[in-house]
Amino acid sequence: MTNVLIREARADDLDVLVAFQRAMAAETEDKGLHPERLGRGVDYLIGHPEEGFYLIAERDGAAVGSLMVTFEWSDWRDGRFWWIQSVYVAAHARRQGVYSALHAAIRQRAKADPRSCGIRLYVEKENTVAQQTYQALGMTETHYRLYEEEF
Repeated sequence: MTNVLIREARADDLDVLVAFQRAMAAETEDKGLHPERLGRGVDYLIGHPEEGFYLIAERDGAAVGSLMVTFEWSDWRDGRFWWIQSVYVAAHARRQGVYSALHAAIRQRAKADPRSCGIRLYVEKENTVAQQTYQALGMTETHYRLYEEEF
């Protein structure tokens, strides 16, 4: 059951993107995000497409999913990876092809970008359903582990 329209997010999508990201963080990491800070972060990226962008998945005129893409330069490849992040599909729309449609749109755009060298994402270790989805779409697990230091 696809019938999904994929489009780039606009400034008037701010509230839905904030709501989706708060829901995603609560579901996947049991984390509460500060709505004003998150709103500023979403608004910043919408206004700075050179750093990334959001896609919205709509069905019957209503947003049912979204994701964010940011870029990472690879000197080894003389190209940039498109990082898929902040993936969210509304509970009532899951397992209906919404993420597959979003992923296909990103893949098509990335392959059309002469500076692109690939697509990457990270996934929670315990989220086996998402891992199976990504593998079914042709992605493979890498040998890297992710480390971070937050400020």
